[in-house]
Amino acid sequence: MDAAFAVGDVAEKVGIAVVGAGAAASLLLSHPRRRAAAIGLTLALAGVLLLGHIWHNPQFRSISGNGPLFGALLVAALAAVAALALLFRRSPEFLPIVAVGVLPFRVPIDAGGKTSNLLVPLYVVIAGAAAAHIWREATSPSEESSRRPGFLHVAIAIFISLYAVQALYSNDFSNALEQMVFFYVPFALLFILLSEVRWSPFVLAGCVAVLLVLALAFSGIGFWEYHRRELFWNPKVISANQFQSYFRVNSVFWDPNIYGRFLMVVIVVVTAMMLWSDRRRVILGATGVLAVLWGGLVLTFSQSSFASLLVGLAVLAAIRWNPRRVAALSAVSLVLGSIFVLAFQSTLRIHLSSSSGLNKVTSGRSDLIRGGVRLFAERPLWGYGSGAFARTYRLKRESNQREAVSASHTLPVTVAAEQGLLGLVAYALVLVAGFRVLLGRGAGVAAPRGPPASAQRADGSLQGIPRAIYQAAQAALTAAFAALVVHTMMYAAFLEDPFTWVILAAGLVVVPMAGRVPAPGRVSRATLWRAPATSSP
Repeated sequence: MDAAFAVGDVAEKVGIAVVGAGAAASLLLSHPRRRAAAIGLTLALAGVLLLGHIWHNPQFRSISGNGPLFGALLVAALAAVAALALLFRRSPEFLPIVAVGVLPFRVPIDAGGKTSNLLVPLYVVIAGAAAAHIWREATSPSEESSRRPGFLHVAIAIFISLYAVQALYSNDFSNALEQMVFFYVPFALLFILLSEVRWSPFVLAGCVAVLLVLALAFSGIGFWEYHRRELFWNPKVISANQFQSYFRVNSVFWDPNIYGRFLMVVIVVVTAMMLWSDRRRVILGATGVLAVLWGGLVLTFSQSSFASLLVGLAVLAAIRWNPRRVAALSAVSLVLGSIFVLAFQSTLRIHLSSSSGLNKVTSGRSDLIRGGVRLFAERPLWGYGSGAFARTYRLKRESNQREAVSASHTLPVTVAAEQGLLGLVAYALVLVAGFRVLLGRGAGVAAPRGPPASAQRADGSLQGIPRAIYQAAQAALTAAFAALVVHTMMYAAFLEDPFTWVILAAGLVVVPMAGRVPAPGRVSRATLWRAPATSSP
């Protein structure tokens, strides 16, 4: 190792520790101006760390080496951030709508010798929102905030801090750094900023409308791909389609499973809207939309998305009707399905009795899971370090399939192998805290931008807004979060998915408005759209 590289490596390790501490401080500080300062410093340091990491990357150098092009892109990015900052400063309620609108869009970036599909538009939105937040706090009268960190804030801060510390001894530090600066740090800041917004019926309706437009457009692209038997990108999927009896589509997404996950979340949201509505036109319209989205989901052939959708729908049914009956029916269905699969293995052309047959059915996941469990057994307490699963697995198994071995596809196994029991505890804390917030049992922090208690009416409404609107939103958020958790058991990418952070941030604000337990209620479309919107002062 030469001296320059060694110095750079040490600087990056110091940087990731500082950025992790800054993200934790942003989550835990209660004073508004100190929190705003922490957000700004963390975002700036993460940007510097990322820039240093990709500075010698050929893809980046091809842009930075071209002075006029690099200057034009820099000016355009700054202009976009400034415009968004002005928008969010004047109308904070547009932040969730804009953020949801850019969630699916990724740009392929070459970093660390591999291509990562990054949410560049979302990063621009986060930068604009952070600038607006800092601007607002700097120009507003200084006063103590009633905001205090709740269990969820603490759990996320612990997870990020631990991930940063365990990156220091990882044998794939580059991957750990990318996870921090591409996902955990910016998404944690997004979580903070979204939880500062009043999620009024206007905001909720706007987010749903944006999701519907995007999902229908993406489904249309998927239908076109299936009809033409052509994909826009991802050579791996294109090659696999040539040797399989079915054709998988990915629309504008890189991976069919990511496309399926997006459609799954939207289907859960639309179903919740339909179950909590009393307007016939809304129900019929939602039914038509669900038919289109289901068709799009089927063409992904994403088993993880199908399974997670079933869980999300089961959660909605449990909230809307009877939890015990839904749980019993789900258990019976699972048992009957398992018996059917075991009894008709030859007909289904699967062989669960052999490791090769099980590996084939699970698309290679069973081998990855077994390998991950063995890695965990070797270092059960602290693991091999953040982001180290893929490299460690290849070294231990002497595998040369770099692209095929990216994770265990089962998040708890990946966390166990990389971070040991310490990481599993931190991961479990995030799950428990998330579900406590969404179920109304552990928000732990008063929503700073929500309606005041004085706005509640005797009939249970808020400023004339029926509480059932927020109950429907709570049901959708809870079901979508449960579905995403199940999806990570087969595809991973839990905190790397911005949907997770948006759902948790919305839950912090929406759930206190809905009450402790969502009672069955029906909301008319007119009420949903005509309810007065509120904005932060």
